[in-house]
Amino acid sequence: MTDAQKLIWVKIAHTAIWVFFNAVFIYLFYAVLTRQVGTLFWLGVGLILVECVVLLSFKWTCPLTIIARKYSDSTRDNFDIYLPNWLARHNKTIYSALFVFLFVLYFFNR
Repeated sequence: MTDAQKLIWVKIAHTAIWVFFNAVFIYLFYAVLTRQVGTLFWLGVGLILVECVVLLSFKWTCPLTIIARKYSDSTRDNFDIYLPNWLARHNKTIYSALFVFLFVLYFFNR
Protein backbone atom coordinates (compact mmCIF):
# COMPACT_ATOMS: atom_id res chain seq x y z
CA MET A 1 0.00 0.00 0.00
CA THR A 2 1.39 3.43 -0.89
CA ASP A 3 1.71 6.32 1.54
CA ALA A 4 -1.10 8.11 -0.31
CA GLN A 5 -3.39 5.11 0.18
CA LYS A 6 -2.45 4.85 3.85
CA LEU A 7 -3.22 8.53 4.29
CA ILE A 8 -6.65 8.02 2.71
CA TRP A 9 -7.43 5.27 5.25
CA VAL A 10 -6.28 7.46 8.14
CA LYS A 11 -8.44 10.31 6.82
CA ILE A 12 -11.45 7.99 6.52
CA ALA A 13 -10.96 6.70 10.07
CA HIS A 14 -10.39 10.20 11.44
CA THR A 15 -13.48 11.55 9.69
CA ALA A 16 -15.60 8.60 10.89
CA ILE A 17 -14.53 9.23 14.49
CA TRP A 18 -15.30 12.95 14.05
CA VAL A 19 -18.79 12.08 12.74
CA PHE A 20 -19.32 9.70 15.67
CA PHE A 21 -18.46 12.40 18.20
CA ASN A 22 -20.81 14.81 16.41
CA ALA A 23 -23.58 12.25 16.87
CA VAL A 24 -22.66 12.04 20.56
CA PHE A 25 -22.84 15.84 20.85
CA ILE A 26 -26.21 15.95 19.08
CA TYR A 27 -27.56 13.35 21.49
CA LEU A 28 -26.14 15.21 24.52
CA PHE A 29 -27.83 18.45 23.49
CA TYR A 30 -31.06 16.57 22.75
CA ALA A 31 -30.97 14.93 26.18
CA VAL A 32 -30.39 18.24 27.96
CA LEU A 33 -33.02 20.15 25.99
CA THR A 34 -35.65 17.44 26.50
CA ARG A 35 -34.61 16.85 30.11
CA GLN A 36 -33.87 13.20 29.44
CA VAL A 37 -30.48 13.11 31.12
CA GLY A 38 -29.71 9.56 32.13
CA THR A 39 -27.14 6.81 31.80
CA LEU A 40 -26.71 7.26 28.05
CA PHE A 41 -26.08 10.99 28.53
CA TRP A 42 -23.35 10.34 31.09
CA LEU A 43 -21.84 7.64 28.89
CA GLY A 44 -21.59 10.23 26.10
CA VAL A 45 -19.99 12.72 28.47
CA GLY A 46 -17.55 10.02 29.51
CA LEU A 47 -16.62 9.29 25.89
CA ILE A 48 -15.90 12.96 25.29
CA LEU A 49 -13.83 13.17 28.46
CA VAL A 50 -11.83 10.11 27.37
CA GLU A 51 -11.21 11.87 24.06
CA CYS A 52 -10.01 14.94 26.00
CA VAL A 53 -7.61 12.81 28.05
CA VAL A 54 -6.24 11.25 24.86
CA LEU A 55 -5.75 14.69 23.29
CA LEU A 56 -4.06 16.02 26.42
CA SER A 57 -1.83 12.94 26.54
CA PHE A 58 -0.62 13.76 23.03
CA LYS A 59 -0.09 17.49 23.71
CA TRP A 60 -3.51 18.47 22.34
CA THR A 61 -2.88 16.57 19.08
CA CYS A 62 -4.98 13.67 17.86
CA PRO A 63 -3.00 10.42 17.63
CA LEU A 64 -4.39 9.94 14.12
CA THR A 65 -2.78 13.23 13.13
CA ILE A 66 0.55 11.87 14.34
CA ILE A 67 0.04 8.71 12.28
CA ALA A 68 -1.05 10.69 9.21
CA ARG A 69 2.04 12.88 9.50
CA LYS A 70 4.09 9.81 8.48
CA TYR A 71 2.31 9.78 5.13
CA SER A 72 2.16 13.48 4.28
CA ASP A 73 4.28 16.60 4.55
CA SER A 74 1.27 18.90 4.05
CA THR A 75 1.02 21.92 6.33
CA ARG A 76 -2.77 22.26 5.88
CA ASP A 77 -4.91 21.79 8.96
CA ASN A 78 -7.14 19.28 7.17
CA PHE A 79 -4.41 17.08 5.68
CA ASP A 80 -5.51 14.22 7.95
CA ILE A 81 -9.31 14.52 7.86
CA TYR A 82 -12.07 15.17 5.33
CA LEU A 83 -13.19 18.54 6.72
CA PRO A 84 -12.93 22.08 5.41
CA ASN A 85 -9.60 23.58 6.40
CA TRP A 86 -11.20 26.29 8.61
CA LEU A 87 -13.14 23.66 10.57
CA ALA A 88 -10.11 21.41 10.99
CA ARG A 89 -8.14 24.44 12.24
CA HIS A 90 -10.74 25.45 14.84
CA ASN A 91 -12.23 22.04 15.65
CA LYS A 92 -10.93 21.74 19.22
CA THR A 93 -11.92 25.31 20.08
CA ILE A 94 -15.44 24.89 18.66
CA TYR A 95 -16.11 21.61 20.41
CA SER A 96 -14.57 22.74 23.70
CA ALA A 97 -16.92 25.73 23.67
CA LEU A 98 -19.86 23.48 22.77
CA PHE A 99 -19.01 21.16 25.67
CA VAL A 100 -18.93 24.08 28.12
CA PHE A 101 -22.18 25.45 26.65
CA LEU A 102 -23.76 22.00 27.02
CA PHE A 103 -23.14 22.07 30.76
CA VAL A 104 -24.35 25.65 31.08
CA LEU A 105 -27.58 24.47 29.44
CA TYR A 106 -27.67 21.41 31.67
CA PHE A 107 -27.41 23.43 34.88
CA PHE A 108 -29.93 26.06 33.77
CA ASN A 109 -32.38 23.52 32.31
CA ARG A 110 -32.67 21.17 35.30
